[in-house]
Parts: sequence; C-alpha cells; structure tokens
Amino acid sequence: MIIASTPSRLPELIALAEEGSSEKRRALLRELTEHFFGAATRSATEDALYGSVLASLADEMESAVRAELSARFANAPNAPHALIRRLANDEAAVAEAVLTTSPVLTDEDLLGVVRKHGQAHMRAVSARPSVSEAVSDVIVERGDDETLGALLRNDGAQLSRKSSEAAVERARANPALHEAAVSRASLPADLLNEMYFVVEARLRTRILEQNARMDPALLESALAAGRARIATDDGALPADYAECSAYVEELKAAGQLTPQMLARFLRSGGTTSFLIALAQLSDIDFHTARQIVERRELDALAVVCKSADLDRALFLTYAVVLLNDDGGAMAKAHSYARMYAELTKDAALRTLRFWRMRRGAAAA
Repeated sequence: MIIASTPSRLPELIALAEEGSSEKRRALLRELTEHFFGAATRSATEDALYGSVLASLADEMESAVRAELSARFANAPNAPHALIRRLANDEAAVAEAVLTTSPVLTDEDLLGVVRKHGQAHMRAVSARPSVSEAVSDVIVERGDDETLGALLRNDGAQLSRKSSEAAVERARANPALHEAAVSRASLPADLLNEMYFVVEARLRTRILEQNARMDPALLESALAAGRARIATDDGALPADYAECSAYVEELKAAGQLTPQMLARFLRSGGTTSFLIALAQLSDIDFHTARQIVERRELDALAVVCKSADLDRALFLTYAVVLLNDDGGAMAKAHSYARMYAELTKDAALRTLRFWRMRRGAAAA
C-alpha cells in the first residue's frame, strides 16, 4: 500500500496507536513498518510522524519485537531519526543492529551512546564502517580491552594521535591486544615499533617487514613524532656503569673497540662493558641494549648486528654466549644462522632508527 496514493491511511494508523491491546499494538507496529518501506514518497511531516509513532509503539513492546524493528530499519538510509536514536539507546540486544550499521545516526548520537552506555554498546559502535576520531577517543577512554580490540581491528575507525598512544600503552601490557595493534594499518610507525619488544616472533617479523616497505618520507615523519613523545623511564644505571664507560671510551680512543672485543666482554662476564660497547657500536641507548641482552632478545640482537655489518659468525658468537646458560645454545645455532641470513640490512637499519630515538632523547 502506498501512502502517497492513500493519504488518509497514516492518520488512521496513528489513531490506532492509542489502542491498549499489546497484540494489536504489535500488529500495528508491523503494519506501520510495512507502510514506511512501501511508500514511494513521504513529506517531512509524515517522516516526523512515522518516527514519533514508531518510537512510541516500540516503548510498549517486548525486547524481541524491538530487536526485530532494529534489524529491519538498521540499513535504511531514510529511516526515521527519532526511531533510530531511540533504538540505539535501547538495551544492547536491541541496539546492536542500528549501532553497527545505521547511516542515520550522527556523531552527536553516537557520542551520546558511548558516553552513557556500557561495553556491548561501545563494541557495536566500534564495528561501524566508519568511526570518527571524536567517537573513538571516548571508546579508547571508556572501553575495556575487548572493546579496544574491536576498535583497533576496524580500519574504518579513525584514531587521533593521543588515542593511538593510549591504545598502544594498553596493548603493550595485554597480549590479547598485540595482534590487533600490530595489524592496524593506520597505526603510526613509531608506535608500531614500540610494540616490538613485547610481541611474539611472528608479529616482530611483521613489524620488520612493514619497516622495510615504509616510504622514506613517512619514516622521517614517524621518527619526528616518536622523538616528541619519548620519556626516559628505564631505571637506574648499574653501579659499575661509570667505571666501565670510562674503560670502553679508552678502548674506543685507542681503536680497540671492535666486535671481537665485545665477545671477550661477554665471555669474561663483563656484562656492563658489553652493553656499553654494544650501544656504542650500534648507536642505540644503553637501556635498549640492556633490554635486548637481559631478556635474551636474539632477533633484536640480530637487528643490531646486521645494521652494524657484523658477519654471521660474530652474531652467532654473541648468541651462543648469551644463551649458554640454557645448555642448548649450540643446538640452536643453525636456526639463529638462518634467522640472521633472512634479515635484510635495510629492514634492520629502518628498525634500528626507531630504537635510536631513545638515545637522542636521552642526550637531549
């Protein structure tokens, strides 16, 4: 039935909305819905009436009926705004359909939802084809980790720099968010590289691959953004740092600070001297070098050695000595050698530039 050809039918249906019977109201709700989708044209007044009456009727219906109404109107680009806004603020089972897809909801509507309702509502909004920075800011601030993961996995969600930083801080502490953060196409490169030391090997490889593909101009921009936010909070230096640093500087002045000397430091137990020398050799800060060695980060050590043009034998020497306490270092030498061979120098250099930001910040 077309409303345009039977103008009297809409007022009649509206009048029936006063009917007290729940069964008749449900039938009326469905008839009004069919009328809405069957009308060729509607005036602005009719649209307003539809929205008002449908929203009013929905208030009287059980949640299953409201959920059916939500699913029916979710994808309609001309759905009554009053109805969609009403459904968006309903319980999660009803609201999900319109929150996920309705093009009628404005940013103001969505902000009202994510500021007021719980995680299920925020997750539905996080799955929309497009989420503005303003809405994402509130979701990052109020959402739990499951909600944040849904937002990070949606490349249609725009995140401000501030929200991206907050998201990465949380992702670093929660392995369940590692994949979502590293896989996010629009994550700033400096923040992506902050994830390197906390994610598993498979995701580290992905970070190295993305660094290798990065446009040089974007790399410079990312480095600038990273330098702006780095803060030194790595803890105290070792008690023998000053003494060892002076000794390493003497060796350097005498031209004796060589990769082979680093191997001697390791074998003799001179860990602080090794760390200072490694930092000097690769131009990274002491704390990053210490993290690599103390946590036995062999793939990170490979990045440092490859960027410094050290041959595979020296890298394997470092690796075997570092892991000698587990009794299986020699048996793993073949896999270490393959890892080193597969790492390109270009990928190593690009990755190391992010680690060197910390040295520049410390110097400043």
